[in-house]
Amino acid sequence: MLMKPGCHLCDEARVVIEATRDTLAPRIHSVFEEVNILEDPELARRYAEAIPVVFVAGRQHAIWRVSSERLTQALEKAAKPNLFGRTRMKEAP
Repeated sequence: MLMKPGCHLCDEARVVIEATRDTLAPRIHSVFEEVNILEDPELARRYAEAIPVVFVAGRQHAIWRVSSERLTQALEKAAKPNLFGRTRMKEAP
């Protein structure tokens, strides 16, 4: 998730993301990372007024507000194997 300190929408998104991940944890492994846009001038320029930005499997999923239902669907889809038996999810470290 792209975020910056003091962003109340980022705080709200974090709560939704963590609750959704907790619910899906028995079935789906996911990684949650926060990137502070203020630490990268290009990200700050590009996303200054559009945070939080949530990505699922490398693709932009949501801006400003995060829906648990939509996030669940996106994570389930990303975790589903394709014809080659691969998922779009990152491997666990």
